[in-house]
Amino acid sequence: MLSEGGSFMKGMAMGGIFCLGLSLFGSFSPATEHGPGEHHHHHVKAPSKDELTRLSDGRVLELVNQVRVSCIIMVQPKILVYWATALDTWSKHCDKAVFYTSESSKALEAVDLNEKDDWARLRKALKHAYENAGDLRWFFVAKATTFAIIENLKHLVLAKDPEQPFYLGNAMKSGELEYVAYESGIVLSYEALKRLVNVLEDEEKCPERGHALWAMSEDKQLAVCLKYTGVFAENGEDSHGKGLFNSKSVDSLITDSMRDNPTNVVEGCCSDLAVTFNEMSPNQMQVMMFGVYRLRPYGHDFHDLLVFQPPEGSDND
Repeated sequence: MLSEGGSFMKGMAMGGIFCLGLSLFGSFSPATEHGPGEHHHHHVKAPSKDELTRLSDGRVLELVNQVRVSCIIMVQPKILVYWATALDTWSKHCDKAVFYTSESSKALEAVDLNEKDDWARLRKALKHAYENAGDLRWFFVAKATTFAIIENLKHLVLAKDPEQPFYLGNAMKSGELEYVAYESGIVLSYEALKRLVNVLEDEEKCPERGHALWAMSEDKQLAVCLKYTGVFAENGEDSHGKGLFNSKSVDSLITDSMRDNPTNVVEGCCSDLAVTFNEMSPNQMQVMMFGVYRLRPYGHDFHDLLVFQPPEGSDND
């Protein structure tokens, strides 16, 4: 009887230690290497029309020509149809689009990272993109299941300095850790990516293989590594405060709005300048391409102050 009671108490003690570990992990906050005065904000808004009108024509043209985006698109042969659809649709609007795969495919061209682990593969892709950045200073990381409107991304970061450490998207929170949701797309400035590549070399702060008893998702591991360098997750929003990076499809967002905002469905759905949508079938992505880039009401002019020209040599819509 005494033995059984001892085993019970040991079990209780071990359970308590495990729960304490989970609690500590939830409040995990690595020390940063950069002072608190450097670039702290949590909501990054696109410039309003009024802000743009205050810029000279020369300054606007300069900014438009400077904002160029490198798209880092993570794919796998098992989702070949999404890979092909991303290649045929929105990725054409990137100034540079590189597909990174877990294994080679004879059907489509990509950088074969020869890596099955999702986090290790993402690390290798980010390092490759940094080393081959050239004069590109903004980086958009997405899965092949994400649909992106790159012109709206350029509008968001138009007046932002890529030499500052921006890490943008759909900002989420898990315990004390703030991170950008991977399925909605992740935006990194050159400075943020540079800091990340440097800390990737530090196995203690940013291990390639997680040491925890449970696996962390890639977006959370990315946030932990960036936090060590003083780079924090920020929510991308339009000038009215609406989020620009969506983890759902347009169809799902409209359905939600019909339930929550039945008298003003479109206004309650999503931003007019949304950057990403997710959970869309390849067919829905093709429909989105038609709706975004081809369909227009005759005689209706949105009076946009900016024009982002397609990448040189591109056959995009």
